[in-house]
Amino acid sequence: MGRVGERRYANFERSKSLKMNIVKTLLAGKYTTMLFRLALGAIFIYASIDKIVHPADFARAIFYYRILPVSLVNVLAVVLPWAELLAGILLILGIFTRGSVLLINVMLMVFIVAIAYNVLRGVDITCGCFTVSPLAKKHGLSLLYRDMGMLLMGLQIYFFDKGLLSLARRNQTRSS
Repeated sequence: MGRVGERRYANFERSKSLKMNIVKTLLAGKYTTMLFRLALGAIFIYASIDKIVHPADFARAIFYYRILPVSLVNVLAVVLPWAELLAGILLILGIFTRGSVLLINVMLMVFIVAIAYNVLRGVDITCGCFTVSPLAKKHGLSLLYRDMGMLLMGLQIYFFDKGLLSLARRNQTRSS
């Protein structure tokens, strides 16, 4: 390789390294994590409200997934929305962040499996995600993509959270 080739290769390597640093900074950055934490928390709070207000309708939505035994449907219809609400609030406040985002990630994985199961069966069900109305949209693949996107946000929070704008971090700095 001549001098010109060596310079081009060196410039290419520097450019590649710079691009990777930018991507790493964006993906693992404290501001990205904070925005994801606030957004995911707000999404789960919002998603819980209609289910808390209308547990019977939510139980019906769960029943139509045809995955759980009937004896667990009502219990889940009452417990799940409160878990979503609590995890969302804790995530926004930045209290028990790792635990709350872990709970959210587990819920998202269960939702993904349940939706995928019904997509594979060819059943287009009402999700029960943000509204328990039987008139809600029924698009299995778009629900899968949405939940996978939220799971990626949750994983980013789990691995890279720096506690920016969190009450837990604020309390740590006061006690130091």
